Amino acid sequence: MANTNVFRGSDAAILLSVDQTSEGVKAEGIIDEYALTTVGRATNIEIRVESELKAFHELGQRYATELRPGNINIHGSMERANINGALLKLLLGEAAATRPPGTWVQPSFNIVLDLKNPAIENSSNTVTLYGVKFKNWSYSIPEDDFVMEKTEFMALWIGVEDKG
Repeated sequence: MANTNVFRGSDAAILLSVDQTSEGVKAEGIIDEYALTTVGRATNIEIRVESELKAFHELGQRYATELRPGNINIHGSMERANINGALLKLLLGEAAATRPPGTWVQPSFNIVLDLKNPAIENSSNTVTLYGVKFKNWSYSIPEDDFVMEKTEFMALWIGVEDKG
């Protein structure tokens, strides 16, 4: 049966995990150093899955005859109020602390977004982004609001699991 429950942002948990690749090992060190398995103080998480569709139009027809799927791109963003360098290090790897003489490995990891309504047992929605890399990072220090960091990311692929 499909999950038809509603969720709030307060029902969410954000978890980071890694694959055993050279990029994953770099991320694992940072995730362990900053205890980032569960990401705290996050807000405004957005995930976008974009499918490039091409419409085929026949001569003499105004409506498309066929829609052909193309490349799929997965990207998104999140903000965090816990400023400690962890997200910047996940973007830059070792280049966040020193200037490497040549090229370096950019960390890669998985983001798991888990939604559970505490009032309904055995009901959840889990979205997992695989092969995530941060695309950019920004730091905002407003005059009269919380200091926030924001990062945008891309993922190789996405999976979803509904329970309930």
